Amino acid sequence: MPPSPETGPADTGVIHDIGYRGYTGPRLGRSYATRSLFVQSLRAAYGLGRSAKSKVLPMLVLGAVTAPAALLVAIAVMQQADDLPTDYPSYLGTLDLVVSIFLAAQAPVLLSRDLRHQTVPLYFSRPITRADYVRAKFAAMVCAQLLLMTAPLLVLYAGALLGGMSFGHQTAHFLYGLLTAVLYALVPTSVALVIAAATPRRGFGVAAIMGWLAVSGVVVAIVVGISAGPASSIPDSAQWVALLSPNVLVESLANQLFDIGAAADRMHAPGALGATVFAAVAAAMVAGSYALLLRRYRGI
Repeated sequence: MPPSPETGPADTGVIHDIGYRGYTGPRLGRSYATRSLFVQSLRAAYGLGRSAKSKVLPMLVLGAVTAPAALLVAIAVMQQADDLPTDYPSYLGTLDLVVSIFLAAQAPVLLSRDLRHQTVPLYFSRPITRADYVRAKFAAMVCAQLLLMTAPLLVLYAGALLGGMSFGHQTAHFLYGLLTAVLYALVPTSVALVIAAATPRRGFGVAAIMGWLAVSGVVVAIVVGISAGPASSIPDSAQWVALLSPNVLVESLANQLFDIGAAADRMHAPGALGATVFAAVAAAMVAGSYALLLRRYRGI
C-alpha cells in the first residue's frame, strides 16, 4: 500500500552481515592474570600509574630511608674509616617508624580500595581464583617493602666498596642485612594485610595498622625500660616481651642470629632456645596471616 501523505514514506531497515569470528589468539590463563595483578599491585604501592598525589608519600619515604645511608657513607669516606659507622641490620632497625608509615599507608591501597569500590568480584570473574588474588596481593606488598629496605642497603654497600673497605666483610654483612630485610618485609607486612582486608575504609585501615605497630612497640619499650632500670643491660627475662611487637621481634632475632653489637645492651633472642622460639613465632605469624587472608576472601 502506498504511503499516505500524512505518514510519509515507510521506514526501511537494512541488515548488514558483518560476520562473527571467535577469538583465535593465545589464551594466557591464570598464571598470566596473576602475574599481571602482581605487577599492577606493586606499581600501585609506589603510586606508579596513578595520580601525582599518590606518588608523594612513597617517594618521600624512599628518600627518607636512603638519604641517611648516603650521609653515613660520605662521613666514613671523609674520615677514611675502615668500616661503616653502623651495621646493615642495625641500620634497618632505625628505620622501623618510616617503614611502618609506608606499610600503614600502602597496604590499604592494595586491599581496602578493592573492597570499597566492589571490584573484587570483577577479578573473580576472570580465570584467577581467590587464592591467586591473595597470592598476588601478598607478594606485591612484601616485594614493595623489600625494595624499600634494600635501597639503603645498596647505598651503604656500594659506598663502602667505593671507599676501599674490606670486600669480604662488607659482602657478608650486606647479606645479613638482606636476610633481615626479608624478615621485616614478611612479618609486619603479613599482619598489616590482614588488618587492611578487614575494612573497606582506607582511613580505618591506616589508623589500625599504624596503631598496632606503634602501640606494640611502646609496650615493649616500657616493659624493657622497667626491667632494665638504671642499668644499661637488659635481662633475658625481659627479652621475651619482643614477641609482642613484630618489628622488635625481627630486630631481636636478627641481632641474635648475626651477633650484632653488645649482647647486654641490645634486644636479642635469649639464647638458642629464644632464637628457635622467635623464628617459630615469626613463621607462625606469616603463615597464620596468609591463612586468614585466604579465609577472608573465600566468602567474597
